[in-house]
Amino acid sequence: MLEVEQKYRVSDSDELADRLIEIGATAGTAEQHADTYYRHPCRDFVQTGEAFRVRRINEVASVTYKGPKLNVADETLKAREEIEWCLAPGDSDGTQMERLLVALGFEAVTTVAKQRVSYRWPDNHDSASFTVTIDCVEKVGTFAEIEQLVETSDGLDSAATEIATLANQLNLSQRVRESYLELLLNVL
Repeated sequence: MLEVEQKYRVSDSDELADRLIEIGATAGTAEQHADTYYRHPCRDFVQTGEAFRVRRINEVASVTYKGPKLNVADETLKAREEIEWCLAPGDSDGTQMERLLVALGFEAVTTVAKQRVSYRWPDNHDSASFTVTIDCVEKVGTFAEIEQLVETSDGLDSAATEIATLANQLNLSQRVRESYLELLLNVL
C-alpha cells in the first residue's frame, strides 16, 4: 500500500473539528506522539527522501520506515511506501530498539512532539477511505493531514483529486509540503 497525504496549515482547529463532525466524521481519542527520527550511518535520508523513526503514542512504541517520495503531479502532495510495526511487549517503550539503532550506527536527529486527533468515516460513507488528522506540533503549529491509502501508483492521480475535493469541503487551502521534521529543524 502507498500512503498519499496532503498537509495543510490550520488557523482554527476547533472550527475544523466541527466541520469534520458536520460532514459525518467521528473523532478518535487524542493521542500524544513523540517521533524520534534517525540518521542512517551510510545513507543520507535527506537526499534519498526517506525517513526512519521510533514513534511513541501514549508511551507505546512502533518503528516506521518511509520510502522515497514518489513523483506526483502536485508537488505539495506526498506519496510513498510506509512500513510500520509495533514493538513487542518486551520493548513497548522503544528503549531497546533505540539502543539497537545506536549500536548499529544510527544517530538520533530530533524528536517531533505533537498531539493528534484522527477523524474517520463509517465504512459505508463516501469518505470512508480517508483519515483526517489534526496535529498540534510543538514549536511548529497546527496542521491537518488528509490521508488516503492506494494499492499501486496507478491510483495516485485519483487520490490527489479526491484529497483536493475533501480539502475544499473542509475549507483547507494553505498546503504544506515539508514534513514535521523539516519544519521543526527550520525553527531549531
